[in-house]
Amino acid sequence: MQDLTELSLTEAAAALKDGSIKACDATKACLDRIEATEGKLGAMLHLDAEGAMKQAEQMDREGPDAAKPLWGVPVTIKDALSTSTMPTTAASRILEGFNPIYDAYAVQKMREAGAIILGKNNMDEFAMGSTTANSAYQVTHNPWNTERVPGGSSGGSACSVASGQCFASLGSDTGGSIRQPAAFCGCVGIKPTYGRVSRYGLIAYGSSLDQVGPLTRTVEDCARVLSVIAGWDERDMTCSPNDVPDYLAGLNPDSLAGRSVGIPREYMGEGLSDEVRKGIEQATEALKDLGAKVVEVSLPSTEAAIATYYIIAMAEASSNLARFDGVRYGHRSQKVEDLQDLYKNSRREGFGEEVKRRIMLGTFVLSAGYYDAYYKKAAQVRRLIRDEFVAALGSCDCLLAPVSPIVAWPLGAHQQNPLQVFLMDAYTCPINLAGLPSLAMPAGLGASGMPVGLQLIGRAFEEGTLFSIGSALEKKLPALGRPKGL
Repeated sequence: MQDLTELSLTEAAAALKDGSIKACDATKACLDRIEATEGKLGAMLHLDAEGAMKQAEQMDREGPDAAKPLWGVPVTIKDALSTSTMPTTAASRILEGFNPIYDAYAVQKMREAGAIILGKNNMDEFAMGSTTANSAYQVTHNPWNTERVPGGSSGGSACSVASGQCFASLGSDTGGSIRQPAAFCGCVGIKPTYGRVSRYGLIAYGSSLDQVGPLTRTVEDCARVLSVIAGWDERDMTCSPNDVPDYLAGLNPDSLAGRSVGIPREYMGEGLSDEVRKGIEQATEALKDLGAKVVEVSLPSTEAAIATYYIIAMAEASSNLARFDGVRYGHRSQKVEDLQDLYKNSRREGFGEEVKRRIMLGTFVLSAGYYDAYYKKAAQVRRLIRDEFVAALGSCDCLLAPVSPIVAWPLGAHQQNPLQVFLMDAYTCPINLAGLPSLAMPAGLGASGMPVGLQLIGRAFEEGTLFSIGSALEKKLPALGRPKGL
């Protein structure tokens, strides 16, 4: 009998639409897969099995709805996105047991499209981390090797998709938090252009950097989900009113003749591991075989991107997380003698070590006497970084780059050296600073047996170009299949 969880989202949606499988069948298959794998993976923070099956049964009684592109498709949601039917904690003790009264915009759009939400995925606390080991509740494991990290902060979402627990998941990307776990777990993820998807209902980390995006098993699946969640939302004043194009229209071209792809010189230098370099070189040859012209470009300010990103991100985190004070919602300390004790003890008890570290650094760079030296200077360099991307993309359709300098590392390998983990973001955080779209996808398996990821970086609001080139490249590169042994 066919294992339904091995279908792509596109295949599952088509089968649900024509009635060859029922919503209950797809939902039960995913729930059974979760039960079989979750003990090894730890991808889920909250599972609403009963609610999902009730919804599936109701949908089967009513029959397929052609107007809903994700009718009956089981999905999961990163715990940073508000859900009205289940808890939302951002994997933090300070929000333990918190139940929002509304859905995030992207969650709302998934429901309207007919998706069945199975539950919430584990993540690094408040999206601060690259391992999903900074969660206050549990550690998530890579489905390709459970002794390695799945990436972060959307590691639970990537792990859930790659292992077949769901057909798609929603994550968020502040400095690579969709793309890096997608690369580590061997799936597809996109960080859309800033403003392409509403941030309403996303628990904020860095407001000028955060973007909501999908994680899926194929490029076409990714395009389908982005088509659902993209668009104008009046509740987010940074959301773009630009029309959403048909992302499916340009998929699977027979040739990339006439296309030009740039490779940033600075991304292929010292520090890139041999197996990642080999994966990028393999993708480069595949692009040439498809008829694309490959050119070298330069992004001179790349070496300043890590410092720029962390100054801006931590400053914004310090401001955003000030709202968690033990007064209005979330954890409230019982060790209180006065108002100052309420603030200090609630935050001390509720926040994890990584969150505290980033709040303190952010508060420092915003403090009197240091603002001009750090935050203002970082904002100026940010503009230089964006201008360099725009210039590079003026001579080509997109850029090809690694996602991470190495494949997924062993659990706990860099636990005592957070700075070393920060440096792993060198290829992803510049794109967030520039506000541009970037599509991560597998380049193949490395010598270690772990997935190697690449990213295609495009011009603002040209996600369709990335999907078109990515879908052609996907067919040319070796398929990973599903992780074995789960």
